[in-house]
Amino acid sequence: MARAYLIISGLMWVAYGVYMQWAPQALATTAGVAAITLTGLIELRAMYGGLEMALGAFALIAALVPGMSRVGLLAMGLACAGLGITRLLSATVAGEFSTYTRQGLALELTLTALALWLFLRQPRETVAGRA
Repeated sequence: MARAYLIISGLMWVAYGVYMQWAPQALATTAGVAAITLTGLIELRAMYGGLEMALGAFALIAALVPGMSRVGLLAMGLACAGLGITRLLSATVAGEFSTYTRQGLALELTLTALALWLFLRQPRETVAGRA
């Protein structure tokens, strides 16, 4: 189940990252995030494209390389928790829960819970005789 989680979430993050690399302006209508300069456009592509592709690639590597699933689950759990908790706190302070925000929360908090649950269920891997 851990491997399936890492593959599915990895493919999802890579696909979204590729989409954001190709069409970062789509965030203007869906999330109200728009670049007003070329530097802003570069930033959107780097953060929403490059970083998300890298996160997805890491999850895929963790799924496919023996001994990396536990670390992959922890990394994905922490990354999704950072996104979800920050989004929840920010939306609460702002008093604004748009459709985009609610969808982001549902995805990120679900992925967090699944990753951390699977992480806790994984047997500890040994490295050179250490537990």
